[in-house]
Amino acid sequence: MTTMTRRLQVLDDQNDGTLLKVAFASADRARVDQHFGSSKAFVIYGVTPDHAQLLSVAEFDDHEQDGNEDKLIGKLSLLDGCIAVYCRACGASAVRQLLAIGVQPVRVTESALIAELIETLQAELREGPSAWLAKAVQRAKGGDSRRFDAMASEGWDE
Repeated sequence: MTTMTRRLQVLDDQNDGTLLKVAFASADRARVDQHFGSSKAFVIYGVTPDHAQLLSVAEFDDHEQDGNEDKLIGKLSLLDGCIAVYCRACGASAVRQLLAIGVQPVRVTESALIAELIETLQAELREGPSAWLAKAVQRAKGGDSRRFDAMASEGWDE
């Protein structure tokens, strides 16, 4: 199993619950330069349409890659509560596991700059989010389960 070797967590009493947590697979903390499953480090930011702040940085130990499904447990635990993880690539098994905990994997081009990805995400939040982002925002805000109950009581027309 992959174990976290170091974690820096920024403590901030100013977070009023509006920050969307977004993770980036990054060895240098400036660029997305890692495959999700083999990433040695993740940088997590809190993002709003107008603000972004570093929340944490986590580093993982080296481990056997091929056929080692346990390598994802620590990473999935770290990313629980994030709306997305930006990475260079992500295997099918990891995609399924990420989606199961509500984290959208986002594949980016080689060495994409984290600052630019955050700016793009913020612009999308301001201008109207895409479908996955709108769902993630709703989940992060807690959603209103009564809305689904009301839709279900209306019945289904096929």
